[in-house]
Amino acid sequence: MTQQLDPIHLTQSLIRCKSVTPEEGGALVLLEALLSKAGFDCTRVDRGGVANLFARWGAKGHVRTFGFNGHTDVVPPGDVAAWTHAPFSGDLENGVLWGRGATDMKSGVAAFVAAAVDFVRTTPPDGSVVLAITGDEEGDAVDGTTALLDWMEETGEAMSACLVGEPTCPENMGDMIKIGRRGSMTGWFRVTGVQGHSAYPHRAKNPLAALARLIDRLASHELDEGSEHFEASTLAVVTMDTGNPATNVIPAECTAAINIRFNDLHSGASLSRWLEEEADRAATEFGVGIELKVKISGESFLTPPGPLSDLVTRAVEAETGRTPVLSTSGGTSDARFVKDHCPVVEFGLVGKTMHQVDEHVPTAHIEQLKAIYTRILTDYFA
Repeated sequence: MTQQLDPIHLTQSLIRCKSVTPEEGGALVLLEALLSKAGFDCTRVDRGGVANLFARWGAKGHVRTFGFNGHTDVVPPGDVAAWTHAPFSGDLENGVLWGRGATDMKSGVAAFVAAAVDFVRTTPPDGSVVLAITGDEEGDAVDGTTALLDWMEETGEAMSACLVGEPTCPENMGDMIKIGRRGSMTGWFRVTGVQGHSAYPHRAKNPLAALARLIDRLASHELDEGSEHFEASTLAVVTMDTGNPATNVIPAECTAAINIRFNDLHSGASLSRWLEEEADRAATEFGVGIELKVKISGESFLTPPGPLSDLVTRAVEAETGRTPVLSTSGGTSDARFVKDHCPVVEFGLVGKTMHQVDEHVPTAHIEQLKAIYTRILTDYFA
């Protein structure tokens, strides 16, 4: 009998790879060797200094291809002295695994790798299994999953459906499946006036007054009340700066930035036009110049409830006894790129400690996640 791949040991090995984005740290080298030995055709799809790995078991471009997507890069550990266990130790104590990436998301990658390897060894499917693993999810996300998808299109590789293994559960295993995400965009404002003495404000053009009025209007505006599958859109003011230490000087310039998380009632383009209109309005009222720069990190998207979410729901219910909520809450993920390739949903661990000091995960959750992923593969190819 073939020995099953232990996802806990694999998670430990991945944590010990210091893959702080965008460093590969040995994580993808380790996975490529393991998957190649298991019969997967592996290709490194590196781009822009970012390491990515594509692995396929089965025929290329097969009509029935189930894919998993995830990342092995992690955020920096912060103050190493504040950790109970060293951040790259992979220490295992009392049924808990510690280290940077334990939750987000080396455990998720280990679980779907272990599930895929054991599945194709024991019950070779009539179809293909694809693993698309990036080293650039926590960074700029320009040369990560997008590079993999670009390469797949160029070479005729394809997935029929995909599951992203990001942490999705708020409190307990099985709480939540993500079937979409809000869009995300950031706007930076630079307001230019005329410097002057604060005792003679009529001789200056105060950029702060214009910026304060603009930001108040933006922050006070209700973008919407939500839609069928999405929460209400939000706008957060994240910084306002002048760098002016003098109380008797009206500065010549100031800046601010806002971040918008938006639902399917908006697009990045429509919100950009609104920001431009409000900036022009404030500039005209106060006689100042206002420059706006916008970065759209991703548009909102939805995989409507249906076969894929039903498949994952059944597997989660069978292994956890919980019926997961279908949600579009939270931040962005690489699913925003995959959705242009094939239907995609997300399911993974409880995300309470991700990006925190002392990031950790119960080992029982990793085993449970592997069982869920195995059941998804079994049912998909049944």
